[in-house]
Amino acid sequence: MSSIAHYQARFNELAGTDALQPLRQKALEHFAAAGFPTSKDEEWAFTNIAPLTRINFELAAPTTAPATLDAYRYGLNGLTFVDGHLAQAQLDALPAGVRVERLGDVLDVNEFLGRAAATEDAAFTALNTAFLQDGAVVYLPSGAVVEQPIHLLFVSTRANAVSHPRVLVVAEANSQATIVESYVGLADEPYLTNSVGEFFVGPNAALDHYRIQREAAAAFHIAATHVCEERAAQFRSTAITLGGRLTRHHIHTALAGQGVDSTLNGLYIEDGAQHVDNHTLIEHAAPHCQSHEFYKGILGGQATGVFRGKIHVHQAAQKTDAYQANQNLLLSETAQINTKPQLEIYADDVKCSHGATIGQLDADALFYLRSRGIGQREAVRVLTRAFAGEVLDRVRVPALQDQLNRLVDHRLDQAAAGVAR
Repeated sequence: MSSIAHYQARFNELAGTDALQPLRQKALEHFAAAGFPTSKDEEWAFTNIAPLTRINFELAAPTTAPATLDAYRYGLNGLTFVDGHLAQAQLDALPAGVRVERLGDVLDVNEFLGRAAATEDAAFTALNTAFLQDGAVVYLPSGAVVEQPIHLLFVSTRANAVSHPRVLVVAEANSQATIVESYVGLADEPYLTNSVGEFFVGPNAALDHYRIQREAAAAFHIAATHVCEERAAQFRSTAITLGGRLTRHHIHTALAGQGVDSTLNGLYIEDGAQHVDNHTLIEHAAPHCQSHEFYKGILGGQATGVFRGKIHVHQAAQKTDAYQANQNLLLSETAQINTKPQLEIYADDVKCSHGATIGQLDADALFYLRSRGIGQREAVRVLTRAFAGEVLDRVRVPALQDQLNRLVDHRLDQAAAGVAR
């Protein structure tokens, strides 16, 4: 059975009858018509998903949360999903009107589903929507301010299983919150996480978003994040990628109102035979907006990476101020990165810049540290940690920053060990 036929058969077995079924059915039709992308598709030219499509992953049934999850919560409260199903809810008292719930319990905001993440444009998004069963909804009414971060934790525990996490965040006018979205894998064998997030940031709303990916070494992780920003909205995204055999994250943010301030930060650290792919699209559709993008990557061993970032400035988006940078550090002769920052500008009164760098460890800096009695492994770790620190220092949740510092230090120590051999 082909992979497309396999998922069609699984869809027919679910046979949903709720209000979301027409959305699911339409998404399945788009998926079946498009099929999985191949290297002939420009957007996937450097990411080969053939190993993923050769496995017919099965949907996992609901299960209880493992007892070891506290180590992955970063001391934050929120919702925990295990193999795609809500398993635990640990929430502090929330301001009036704020809701943090499972998708099926908040049907009155389902009008937002699919509005930003179009299934006709992306096969994996269509597949996620076709199997939309459970997910997280964060709703912030006008003027609501949530002081404590809200953590949405997605855990995979079963081999050869697929989960389709869905995150929907609606921040009405003048609201504020911090959302931490994290992915963890506990299975040793291959599995697939196919996630989609939709974020609607209303006028003068401020949303801080952290996305932490810590999948298991054999895992496949495909993700799409879509953001709609209205007048004077502020959206800050920080994406940290540390795990997975093959990882791809596409983030698309549309600056639809005047005076928007949008920031995309990212850090990816890969080793061995891992592959990481970051695609970003910042769409300036209104005047007097600014965007800042800063992605850094560290690759060792035989790891391969892709960064493709585009800033699209519409004709109406005069007075745009946009900056994009991608910096990469290769720790071995066999590590590779394909980077392509792009500007597509149709307005004539803008300030836009972009750039990309690919380099190795500074030989002079390494020699300096070695001459002071610091060992090769520790010297490599010090230099790579300084490189990564420019992104980690931008994390504004102290508890999360502490945990990320430990995770990154451990990951870089492993990479440094390979360089020191």
